Amino acid sequence: MSEMKIINYQEKYHDNLKRLSYEWLEKYKLLEPEDEKMLNNPKEIILDKGGFIFLAQYGEEIVGTVSLMKINDDTFEIVKLSVTKKYQGLNIGEILIRKCLYISKQNKAIKVILFSNHILKYAIDLYKRIGFKEVAFENNKYIESDLKMELIF
Repeated sequence: MSEMKIINYQEKYHDNLKRLSYEWLEKYKLLEPEDEKMLNNPKEIILDKGGFIFLAQYGEEIVGTVSLMKINDDTFEIVKLSVTKKYQGLNIGEILIRKCLYISKQNKAIKVILFSNHILKYAIDLYKRIGFKEVAFENNKYIESDLKMELIF
């Protein structure tokens, strides 16, 4: 059995990032212009602004991804969590989220937020299990989101 590890994004993984993200965005018909912008320019939109992108590598295959955007000194936002269908059910999504929470704490954040859609029931259940709470739906920059959650450290 192969070993799963979390690695930091590098430009050579750009196609993997896009493939994994488009896989679920298209499946649930949630693709919007903000996604295109982010996926085509991850360095400028996420990394250059103090954010992080993590990938789950299983053996030699990239099977999952998540991005952590810095909103301000106190807050990070989790975006684009995705695990390819073949590897779902192995807790890879939870491991990726916990990596984001760890990095947020290391960077002195006091809160992590995320926006989602109620059709992503499994993801929402995962977020709740980890400790995220639904909050007032405000400051939404995504067309397809209908839910905001946060976790305060």
